Amino acid sequence: MKVTGFTIIRNAIKYDYPVVEAITSILPVCDEFVVAVGNSEDGTLELIKSIDSDKIRIIETIWDDSLRKDGKVLAIETDKALAALSNDTTWAFYIQSDEIVHEKYHQVIKDAMIEYKDNHSVEGLLFKYTHFYGSYKYVADSRKWYRNEIRVIRNSRKVSSYRDAQGFRNNGNIKLNVKAIDAYIYHYGWVKPPKKMTEKVRGLSYFWHTDQELDEQQPANDAFDYSGIDSLSIFEGTHPKVIQPRIERMNWAFDFDIQQKKYSLKNRILMKIEELTGWRIGEYKNYKII
Repeated sequence: MKVTGFTIIRNAIKYDYPVVEAITSILPVCDEFVVAVGNSEDGTLELIKSIDSDKIRIIETIWDDSLRKDGKVLAIETDKALAALSNDTTWAFYIQSDEIVHEKYHQVIKDAMIEYKDNHSVEGLLFKYTHFYGSYKYVADSRKWYRNEIRVIRNSRKVSSYRDAQGFRNNGNIKLNVKAIDAYIYHYGWVKPPKKMTEKVRGLSYFWHTDQELDEQQPANDAFDYSGIDSLSIFEGTHPKVIQPRIERMNWAFDFDIQQKKYSLKNRILMKIEELTGWRIGEYKNYKII
């Protein structure tokens, strides 16, 4: 069994992506790792080259900045990394540049890969998600945050990145058959200094919105306002070891009253149903659990 990690990155330093931590968080599970480094305005390529591991293989790519609809360019770049996987790869482990896997889940992931490696009806492994918001203390817990996504896929050469690269499909539009595993992805994409968060939001939203829409939604000179979130809870667990230096360097303050729930009446009803039954009505599922 061979496991290849893969990711894409561009302007990691400019937008303060924890991409080094993301990569190193799953390196122990991988036999090799493909990093597609896009043309950047900073030292992103040098940053990736500085990772001390002979498992890493870098491919340099050029992003098509004219693709400003639905985040399509992210899927195109992800597919470039997918295409660079070694032919003898069994499982491909995808990690985005602001996602980190806690070391306590490594064995769970390895065990699932071994268990299903010869069962070709299993096309991927489905992870749970913890979304941090505002600081390393709070997690987002409302309906608008996705709870699961595929992060390990079988290297069948039929799989491609779907829409804005959040997940994957077979032959363009067929949902993958997956097994859900008891492992989490920790998503840190909404934990940055407020000014840096503004830059990141504008930089990423560029591939969804026009310049006018960007200026209306997030003015360039305004620090990001974290207080507009609808609901948060306190994180009770431990963070991965690789993210600890960032936690120690945190230099901004964010506090939130977790009793405060900014839900519409409709969402209050839907959240109550979910609380009582576990059923999230209308939940988007980019996969088929088997």
